Amino acid sequence: MSSRVHGSAVAINGRGVLILGASGRGKSDLALRLIDRGAVLIADDQVALTPRAGLLQADAIATIHGKLEVRGLGIVDLDDAGPAPIALVVDLDGVPERLPEARMLDLAGIALPVIALPPFDASTPLKVELALKRFGLPLEGRP
Repeated sequence: MSSRVHGSAVAINGRGVLILGASGRGKSDLALRLIDRGAVLIADDQVALTPRAGLLQADAIATIHGKLEVRGLGIVDLDDAGPAPIALVVDLDGVPERLPEARMLDLAGIALPVIALPPFDASTPLKVELALKRFGLPLEGRP
């Protein structure tokens, strides 16, 4: 059974990163900056989530497949990664802590590591990549 969340998702080396936050918070902007560093778009604005074999698959809904909203430009077409398993959730509404404790977020019955980051800091894309290496679930199964 699939569900949808308001967010953006990209794949980094086949591992999905789900970006959540309120409208206008910078989800698409962070996705674009991650794409600039080599990530591939999964979905923007609405992310379809489907539990499969203990992992949570993220995909775009058909009407916005391969599309990213770029503030100041409008909707642009991009190559997309297709579905990918979510390994990390980035919370743009949370308060980033200096030395955060590990946190998990339950989505569709699957526990995923979540980190809070500031949306527009220059270092945020690098922090996402570092967090994916440190906290992100592996592609196969769970830690």
